[in-house]
Amino acid sequence: MIHARCRCGALALSLPGPSDLVVACHCIDCQRRTGAPFGVGAFYPAEDVTISGAAKEYVRTAACGGKVRSYFCSDCGSTVYWKADNLPAMIGVAVGVIADPNFPAPIKSVFERSKHTWIEISGAQHFQQSSVQKNSD
Repeated sequence: MIHARCRCGALALSLPGPSDLVVACHCIDCQRRTGAPFGVGAFYPAEDVTISGAAKEYVRTAACGGKVRSYFCSDCGSTVYWKADNLPAMIGVAVGVIADPNFPAPIKSVFERSKHTWIEISGAQHFQQSSVQKNSD
C-alpha cells in the first residue's frame, strides 16, 4: 500500500501501489491548480482507492468539455485528488501528495500546446491536447 496525504494530514488516501498511468498535464487549469508550470497525476481505479478525511470539492469545465472535480483539504488547501467526466472509473492523485521520489515518471505529457518552453518530459508520449478524447454521441 501507498499512502498519500495533504500537507496537514487531515485528508489521506490509501493506494494499492505505484500506478501504471502517470500523466504530466500542462493545461492552464493544472498550472493554476498547482501553482507550478504543470501538474502530475497518477490514475487509479476508483474502487482501489480508500479516502479518509473530509474534502472540499471544486468543479470546473475541462479543456475537453467535461467536468473535473478537484478535492482538496479545507484546512491546509492541498489538492489531493480529482475525478474527471472523461475518466469516470478513475481517480487522479497528485503525485506530490504521495511524496515518494522513486514514484514512476509520467508516461504521457498532455496539453503541451501550453507547456513552458523550458520543460522537457523525457520518455513520455507527447500530446498537444489530451490523450483521452471525450466520447461523442
